[in-house]
Amino acid sequence: MITLRKITLENRRAVFNLEVSEEQRRYVASNLSSVASCYVLATNGGHPFPFAIYADEQPVGFVMLTYKITGYELPTIAEDSYCILRLMIDKHYQNRGYGREAMTKILEFVRTFPAGPAKYCWIPYNADNLPAKKLYESFGFRENGEICNDEHINVLRL
Repeated sequence: MITLRKITLENRRAVFNLEVSEEQRRYVASNLSSVASCYVLATNGGHPFPFAIYADEQPVGFVMLTYKITGYELPTIAEDSYCILRLMIDKHYQNRGYGREAMTKILEFVRTFPAGPAKYCWIPYNADNLPAKKLYESFGFRENGEICNDEHINVLRL
């Protein structure tokens, strides 16, 4: 069973050591860099939500959600919307359905509106990352025609 858990002193090293495959590294920042970005966002008025993705008691991935992002080039949909800014499943745990299960949990969390109300959730992705596009579209995300930092913007009405 997939769960989202806070990054703690106990699990942080395991989460930081999770990696995507070599060919996927161009699509996602390291988990350590993402957690550092959470600090910067939080100190600049944003609301980051970093989580370890667990399969039972094993950390298998990482997700970074945000609300009211600052300091990035943003699509027009960004204001008062949630964003799945980072999502990764470790190379050893891919192709087991964990990404799909994690996305279900992520959207359940977002729909609790933990930082405030929103009409949309958006996710950026690289056009070459076809498995990501397919996953996002299966949950109802649709491209809105915007490209930010060379990434396509997919939007879901909450």
